[in-house]
Amino acid sequence: MDNDNPTGTIVFTTIGRPYYGFDVFCTDFTTETRFTDGISINYNAQFVDHRRTIVFISERSGSPQIYLKRHGQPEPEHLSFIPASLFHDRPIIRNHQLYFISAHQQPQEPFRSWAALYSVSLLPAQSSVKRLTPVGTVDYSPSVSPSGELIAVASYGSRQWGGEFHQLHTEIVVFKESDPLNTRTVVCERGGWPTWSGESTVYFHRQADDGWWSIFSVDLSVPDAPPARVTPAGVHAFTPAAMNDGGKGIAVATRRKGSNFRHVEIYNLSTKTFHPVTETINPHFHHYNPFVLDSGFIGYHRCRGEGIIPHLEHVTSPPTQPLQLLRLNGSFPSFSPDGHMIALNHDFGPKSGIKILKSDASKRWTLTRHRVTFCNSWSPTEKNVIYTSIGPIFQSPQSTVQIARISFHLPDLNDEIDADVKILTKEDSGNNAFPACSPDGKWIVFRSGRSGYKNLYVMDAVDGEFKGEIRQLTDGPWIDTMPAWSPNGQMIAFSSNRHNPSSAECFSIYIVRPDGSELRRVHLARDNVDRERINHVCFSPDSQWLLFTCNLSGVTAEPVSLPNQFQPYGDLYMSRVDGSGLRRLTWNPYENGTPAWPPVTDGNLTVVEGAGDKLENGDFDEPLWITCDL
Repeated sequence: MDNDNPTGTIVFTTIGRPYYGFDVFCTDFTTETRFTDGISINYNAQFVDHRRTIVFISERSGSPQIYLKRHGQPEPEHLSFIPASLFHDRPIIRNHQLYFISAHQQPQEPFRSWAALYSVSLLPAQSSVKRLTPVGTVDYSPSVSPSGELIAVASYGSRQWGGEFHQLHTEIVVFKESDPLNTRTVVCERGGWPTWSGESTVYFHRQADDGWWSIFSVDLSVPDAPPARVTPAGVHAFTPAAMNDGGKGIAVATRRKGSNFRHVEIYNLSTKTFHPVTETINPHFHHYNPFVLDSGFIGYHRCRGEGIIPHLEHVTSPPTQPLQLLRLNGSFPSFSPDGHMIALNHDFGPKSGIKILKSDASKRWTLTRHRVTFCNSWSPTEKNVIYTSIGPIFQSPQSTVQIARISFHLPDLNDEIDADVKILTKEDSGNNAFPACSPDGKWIVFRSGRSGYKNLYVMDAVDGEFKGEIRQLTDGPWIDTMPAWSPNGQMIAFSSNRHNPSSAECFSIYIVRPDGSELRRVHLARDNVDRERINHVCFSPDSQWLLFTCNLSGVTAEPVSLPNQFQPYGDLYMSRVDGSGLRRLTWNPYENGTPAWPPVTDGNLTVVEGAGDKLENGDFDEPLWITCDL
């Protein structure tokens, strides 16, 4: 492996993302038409003209890219003006000009989003890309006025990300399209997802003081006009789209008490009443981010309710990195010693168990169903031995969670595998999880709460603590967790909040020798280092690089516009073991995590296309921080 350019394949999970199956739909309030073709994930569309041409985001190429779907043409057209960008969002076409968010320019400091607004002319010979967001500033969710002369954005300004996730502390900023850098004006100090009604009124969403997400407006024709609340308490309303009806209504997405789904409704500004749109058509689907052609035609995206969830799905790699990235339909992947099999947790239900997947995705077996399992480590020296933890997840140090050694034989045909489950930890030893096997197969390092705090221990890989040796590796009133043993056997990397024990969120990477010596922190951020939230660390096959998920790139898109992301630490990064050479590997609005680097690095994995699970109507969660308030 090249020490400067690691090669091979990285497999990781994205929380909830495989279950979306989004397509763009439109309705005239009686019938529904699907505008996109059922390939990958399609979302955040806007109408281009009255012929029902749309511009939208699709992930069919492996990253969020911009596509144009002309009315009457079956295939969408890829609009690619920044080939190096792995993230685009919220495209708008107005007056032959394309406006969009991209994340291809690094801000040169951590804890700042890479999101910025760009534009490009669609006319021939005028295709140079222009940045409309000042350098060092972060902009989300653009909206262009009907004339094309004014632009509104939800802006984070030049501040570093403060760590909030449920509601970003963005401002509504308006500027002239002709002079974007010198005319920026803050018209409201708190708000997101702006939309224009005419040339002087901007609607947006924010959480009101009473806790309800609501739509607000600001009248730009009145100097220093304060924002006015539009929608009432008692219903969450967000992601507004102004109707082209002379200011009579706005389309919004809502969550109501008694409903399990997000729906699109129209709020009549005169009568101050809601009128359902999607609930009468598809009552049992979530509907996201409405957009408007006219008062009689509303668009949105939702799960198409059909298709295949791939076992493994290609994700576009950064152009500078010779790595293959594969998204797994599952979590906590671990490769067999020869790299031909992957152990994974498909979900965390009461009988989810472990699944074994061929690394080409052609076949999958169920290893055990009888208990909940969490995190896996395949023995590097034994063909069919996996270590895992059995018991409830996200529990206290005293909760009973046990480390298990699972031995099995892979059948040729059967979907279920007979397995021998051997418990390695005592029932009264507390919360034991995240086992990682030493490269010689003799030892297991794991996290345990047996002392009252979650620290690291090492025990015999065959007999556990019943007949074999067990010793404490780290000790202190903090959380040491998610250990990974380097392939050369010389280091154990783990996540810990020992630098800030009072915080259950501020985790950084630490490295220690297997004998407990030379413990050190791997510093990645130059400033505000105690804000690092870094987890799921593992080593490259040559032990020279660390791979992990973290919050260093902030938030890429407004979270309220997305299905649930459980924890806001975002993207995959890698660095050398001393913290140098930090590189971002994923660019998307989701939570990526639990990466694995297979032991075999020669060439990329070959994946069988079309192998996967049946998509079941979008079995994903709404943001839990919204639904818990209902």
